[in-house]
Amino acid sequence: MSDRMVDEREEQLEEARRVEREEARQAARERVRARTGAPEASQLSPEPMKTTRTGEPKETKHRAQRVKEKAYEKTPERFKNASSFQVRLRTGIVYISLNIACILASDITTMIILAATAALCAGEFYYMLRSDAKMPNEAIGVVAAAAFPVAAYFLGVKGILLVMLALLLAVTFWYVYWLRARMADVGVCVFGACYTGMQLSGLLFIRMSYNGMDVPNIWGGVLVLVIFASIWFNDAGAYVFGSKFGKHKLAPRTSPNKSWEGFIAGLIVSMGFWCILLVVPGVHIEVWQCLLFGLVCGLTSVMGDLCESRIKRSVGFKDSGTIMPGHGGLFDRCDSLMPTAVAAAILLFGFGCLPIPF
Repeated sequence: MSDRMVDEREEQLEEARRVEREEARQAARERVRARTGAPEASQLSPEPMKTTRTGEPKETKHRAQRVKEKAYEKTPERFKNASSFQVRLRTGIVYISLNIACILASDITTMIILAATAALCAGEFYYMLRSDAKMPNEAIGVVAAAAFPVAAYFLGVKGILLVMLALLLAVTFWYVYWLRARMADVGVCVFGACYTGMQLSGLLFIRMSYNGMDVPNIWGGVLVLVIFASIWFNDAGAYVFGSKFGKHKLAPRTSPNKSWEGFIAGLIVSMGFWCILLVVPGVHIEVWQCLLFGLVCGLTSVMGDLCESRIKRSVGFKDSGTIMPGHGGLFDRCDSLMPTAVAAAILLFGFGCLPIPF
């Protein structure tokens, strides 16, 4: 037998072995699908999903583009062709004005704006995590996120506990009866609702602490807005000072634009803003407490920003959404507020600066 015939025979045997291995793998996959009841791979993903450079599905990108085009058609001529700065400025004015109006109006309007904010932020959080192969139950998570402030308004801490128990029970049933769910999906579902809705409820407790006081209830809204302002000016001070004098990176892998110089400047601004509480009626606080609270809340503000930056970097997103033109998603704007709301409530109630409203 010639060398050529020997080589051809070896190639045929190798090809036969390769086909047998492939058939064995296919049979193993069929047995797994038959045992778990999962659909075939072709049914799950008939073709690879096309994504943009940021990791978003192209279909979602095109849908968002169509929404922007329709909104642009209805925009008055004098507002068209705006620069990026003008877009950011107008969006920021609308966002800040809406929050100020709702927070100053009453406890119930504060509850409504916090519940809506929690639901939208939770939705954006789950949307980003789906790009990281997570499959949380968005319906359960978004409803729970919005329910936390509502329950806090009507039942106080008991309401928070009841919503938490209902959330755990709901995801348990979902995990048991939906075989494709994994423990990672359950964790994402619970974490997203608690990170948004439960934490924002701290601001509602601060707002409601003025019920029954001799001072007008509107001062509770002023106090919440001071906390908002400390976060906004913390970010602004860190950005301005860091862009001019920043040389040492704070977290180069998570947020490369932040510097230690800007971080320290932001903390000083936050501590200064908390001193406004010395003249807010109904708050029993001293100067050293203002400085301490401003320092702690400044730290939690930065940690919240870095936490969201790490989430976006891990899933390949630049912005959490497109609901706020020029700013990205609502989660981008509230990332610092959520942990700061919890820290502020613990400090103000724990040190006896405010009466506990429940």
